[in-house]
Amino acid sequence: MSWQSYVDEQLIRSGKVTRAAIIGLQRGVWAASAGYTLTPDDETALINAVNSPSSALSNGLRLRGQKFFIVQNTDRSLYGKKQADGIVVVKTTQAILVAEYDQPLQAAETTPVVEKLADY
Repeated sequence: MSWQSYVDEQLIRSGKVTRAAIIGLQRGVWAASAGYTLTPDDETALINAVNSPSSALSNGLRLRGQKFFIVQNTDRSLYGKKQADGIVVVKTTQAILVAEYDQPLQAAETTPVVEKLADY
């Protein structure tokens, strides 16, 4: 299965993720949902956030010109909010999964979908 298939079939098709991407830990967007464009600055912000979650917790995460407040983090995951919308970021051994959700979706719906793919 291609990286794009993981984004389209496992994340977007679930109906629990609005926008998603997979980026490499060494940079580069491997796959992204239609219209979801991450800049090199976005990639850097994501890599820095997963490598220094305490900094992301203190300062938030800015992607595509929008700031997400990190409300929780684990050893491999960050969970952020921007008003009623949110983001789930999960670090794997090779990549970072990024999944945004818009209301009426909630973190409790989106998180298991993203974490399950990361476990795969």
